[in-house]
Amino acid sequence: MDSLDYGIIDLLRQNARSGYGDIGEVIGLSASAVKRRVDRLVADKVIRGFTIQVDPNVDGLSTEAYVELFCRGTVSPEDLRRILAAVPEVVYAGTVTGSADAIVHMRARDIASLEVALERVRLAPNVDHTRSAIVLSKLIHRTQDL
Repeated sequence: MDSLDYGIIDLLRQNARSGYGDIGEVIGLSASAVKRRVDRLVADKVIRGFTIQVDPNVDGLSTEAYVELFCRGTVSPEDLRRILAAVPEVVYAGTVTGSADAIVHMRARDIASLEVALERVRLAPNVDHTRSAIVLSKLIHRTQDL
């Protein structure tokens, strides 16, 4: 990859619907050269897909919380993945350092729905307790391909 490839990726991150000609004007290549590079980046799995992001409020998921998950004993990441994958309100989860075993990002229709989802997580084997923080205001939201 060179600086032109990084430039293409940066522009596609800003707007995945950008035309090859528009990208080429910014980075100094022809539309066909940009297309060839994008095709190569896709074939090499540097670009893994093109997608849209829909505001979760459109789907009625306006209640958002971050949850620290504390387990009894040793629980493998795969066991945590299995437990959390069964709860559709979980939109992100990762193991973390510190006193918690995992951090979980959840979205639900309302507080009552969030409470039901949290209870499903708490009832899972080896889960000792959770500590939740409900999001009041969103201050910064950057999207990145993780």
